[in-house]
This record gives sequence, C-alpha cells and structure tokens, in this order.
Amino acid sequence: MIEATEIPSPNFDERNGTPVTILVLHYTGMPTGEGALKTLTTPESKVSSHYLVMEDGAILRLVPEEKRAWHAGRSWWRGRRDVNADSVGIEIVNPGHEWGYRPFPDVQMASVLRLVKDIVERHGIKPIDVVGHSDIAPTRKEDPGELFDWALLARHGLALGPVKALADPHWTDAGTLMALERFGYDVTDGVAAIRAFQRHFRPSRVDGVIDGETRAVLLRLLIDNGQPEVDDA
Repeated sequence: MIEATEIPSPNFDERNGTPVTILVLHYTGMPTGEGALKTLTTPESKVSSHYLVMEDGAILRLVPEEKRAWHAGRSWWRGRRDVNADSVGIEIVNPGHEWGYRPFPDVQMASVLRLVKDIVERHGIKPIDVVGHSDIAPTRKEDPGELFDWALLARHGLALGPVKALADPHWTDAGTLMALERFGYDVTDGVAAIRAFQRHFRPSRVDGVIDGETRAVLLRLLIDNGQPEVDDA
C-alpha cells in the first residue's frame, strides 16, 4: 500500500464484505485544500473519502480502504447502486467550477497516478471502472471535470480516456442513450448523461448534445471494451 499521511476521518461505516470493484475520482470543489480537509474530517459534514491528494502532491489517508467512506452519494455505475460500498474514493484538491476551476498541477497528477496504480493493482479494478464522480452521478456532479487528465491514466492502462473516434454510426438519439446505458451510465436524464460522457471522453466540447463525434467516440469505447453495440434498426 502506498505511503500516505494518516489524518483519520470519523465519517465511515462497514462494507459488510462487499469487495472493491470501482475507483471514484473527485475534485474537492472548495476554495482551499485546508477547508476541504476540515470538511472531510468533521463529523457534522457526514462526508469523507479514503484519500485526499493536495495540490503539492501530498497524499493523505482519511479512511481505511476496508471501510466504507461516504463520497459517492446517490449514484449508479454499470448496474451497481451502492457505489460507496463497492468503491475507493479519492478527493483531489481543486476549487472546481464554482470557485475558479483550473488545471491540475503536474506534481498533483503524478501523485494521483501513483495512488490510482497502487489501488487498481491491489484490488484488480478494471479500467472501465475507474470513473469520475460525474460519471456515476451525472445529474448532480461535474467532477473531476473536463480539465482532469484522463489521458494520463489511460496511457498507463489504469483508466479509459479520450479515444480516436470511429465513423459515426448514425444512431438515433434513443439508440445513443441505449448504447450509453450499455456502456455503464444512468441515462434517466439523457442530457446530463451525455454531458458527463463528454466531460470524460470528449472534453473539448461539453454541451450535452448528441452529435456525430459523441456517437463515434462511444462506438469506439463499446468495441474496445467488449460491450455489445446497440441495435438501432
């Protein structure tokens, strides 16, 4: 297990034997890292994560991995509804969209890379199950956002990132949402689901509009990850 500074949070409960199969990445979305740490370790907040990565690259362990941290909230990913029970959560210090969203520093991303690699290898987590908070809660969350370097994790085989699109399959909008659901998303709110997908896999334009490039990227991901292509006949 990777070395980290222990700053225990009281905000956790038991996993009850559920294995870890998902890794969820968040940004803190607060003006300062110190404020985020206080929130994640204060009993009244009722939120936590297993790890917090500071902007200078320092890694803090707040909740033991064998415990269930409270980071995902109401969420869904590839049929799993209690994502807290199935996952490890990493908070990454960044002010987020509300407080001046900015790129993640290289030193911080280097620590995120090392931490993700350690967790993924120990738990056998598949790249498709290394996700952002917005992927599992598209109607509520935007983090870690379109500036997060998913491509860096993808180059090391740890997560899925933006890919070169195939030809546009010209699915209908309903067919596209069906394909997106097969890939793993909750598509109850179609616009929110498309926006979350774009934020992760087509970050150059995040507008929630189903266009040819979005369909083509989704097709490539479905093929590359062994998911069945939608039958939109």
